[in-house]
Amino acid sequence: MRETRLPKLVFAVLAIGAAIYFSSSYAQLPDVMASHFNARGMPNGWQTKSAFFVFLAGVSVLAAVVGFGIPRIITAMPPELINLPHKRYWLAPERRAETMDFLGGYFAWFGCALFAVILITFDFALQANLHPDRRPDATPMWFVLAGFMAFAILGTVRMFKRFGPPPGQNARG
Repeated sequence: MRETRLPKLVFAVLAIGAAIYFSSSYAQLPDVMASHFNARGMPNGWQTKSAFFVFLAGVSVLAAVVGFGIPRIITAMPPELINLPHKRYWLAPERRAETMDFLGGYFAWFGCALFAVILITFDFALQANLHPDRRPDATPMWFVLAGFMAFAILGTVRMFKRFGPPPGQNARG
């Protein structure tokens, strides 16, 4: 899947950077951390520091599975189990590799975007715990979420355009 080289590199750089960044802050954090926040950024849930980082590792793996595992699963599935518009055309043997390459790239970039949102969110919690007297403003998180939503919507539109009716066929065909 040539479409996934750059997002794999981006994901790896994010993961390595996050591992270095978060591990360097570990010793400075309290044993019990604020880990959940309301819409205004005020803490309303806590967990141990170790549980916080285990959860970070778990959702990081989940982002990797979404970005790189799901396309592998789809590629291994028989066409009749794949839910894709006009799949007879798009999954025909002469187009299947190109279709899977597109899906691999789509999911890889989605996984990178999801991972970035996860890291930004965990950094917000980290900063709130490192500086409880001057907690970070939650407003930027809303912009991050809006950006991710826009990314997801544009990706969905791109997917519908890519897998619309085959060339030479009208929308009803």
